[in-house]
Amino acid sequence: MPTFAERAAPFLPRLALTAGEPAGVGAELIVRLVASDLAADLVAITDPGLLEHAARTLGVPLVLEAWDAQCPVTSRATNHLRVVSVPLAAAVTPGQLDVRNAHHVLAALTRAADGAASGEFDALVTAPVHKGIINDAGVAFTGHTEFFAQRAHCEVVMMLATERADAAPLRVALATTHLPLSAVPAAITAPELTRTLRILDHDLRTRFAIAAPRIGVLGLNPHAGEGGHMGREEIEVIAPVLDGLRGEGMHLVGPLPADTAFVPHQLARFDAILAMYHDQGLPVLKYAGFGHAVNVTLGLPWLRTSVDHGTALDLAGTGRADPGSLIAATRLALDLVARRSQ
Repeated sequence: MPTFAERAAPFLPRLALTAGEPAGVGAELIVRLVASDLAADLVAITDPGLLEHAARTLGVPLVLEAWDAQCPVTSRATNHLRVVSVPLAAAVTPGQLDVRNAHHVLAALTRAADGAASGEFDALVTAPVHKGIINDAGVAFTGHTEFFAQRAHCEVVMMLATERADAAPLRVALATTHLPLSAVPAAITAPELTRTLRILDHDLRTRFAIAAPRIGVLGLNPHAGEGGHMGREEIEVIAPVLDGLRGEGMHLVGPLPADTAFVPHQLARFDAILAMYHDQGLPVLKYAGFGHAVNVTLGLPWLRTSVDHGTALDLAGTGRADPGSLIAATRLALDLVARRSQ
């Protein structure tokens, strides 16, 4: 199937949207997004009734059309959305999880991933899922990132990014993702860290058009181990990996103490920061740009972006959910599609 770069202008790029947990705010966020003037062929992969209910809740007009991959479009009318139907298993009450719909969520993600892999969609933008309810349904699930990596049979890296009005974008990638803190040290191995840094460096060059990425690498322990007095991972694993990759031409600085790496004069030195674990780097990024940050999966053969927040069950059905992060994720997906086409 022809990609955006192969289709003749002025056809719009095709972005697949997944609504995530049906009891959460995903469908409402999509309806808000569709009300914008984004120049994209937006294709929701979910139950049409879920979108229609969200539109009624918000009091927003919505026109749904069945998805036809053979019909590229040159423009999108506001509030118009194409849909790939993935039926729900049970009726949805906003804010109330139902294990019967867990497989609906996975079916939508599978359809979206397969469409992105085949070139049917130019990029994939995901609303939040609820990991717990999927596990309650008997499916081992740790997150979108790991699900798509398994689907694509490749190694990936999670990176979150946010624009800042007074400075360069802040990008934070993770050496480990959804692990208990007790499991993190054993997961910081030389092969895994090497793999992560190579993916990060490669995608910063190829997807973000940064010719020579400068990457700050955090230590695992307080004060980056304090010369081995607070842990030896920096000496025995992290520093040797960085030395080896510098020999390949990568611009790497570290291991850096995490408590001072995010001060402004330090951040100005880097195009991205690699944190060793989830809550080492992401609290800082979300403080800087929560609600407008974007989750990007590096290393996939297709483009995937996502919101920076969870399902917000407490806001579902109230009409108060902020679509800022989904809009930012969609805009970044469009930017990455355009760069790839060039």
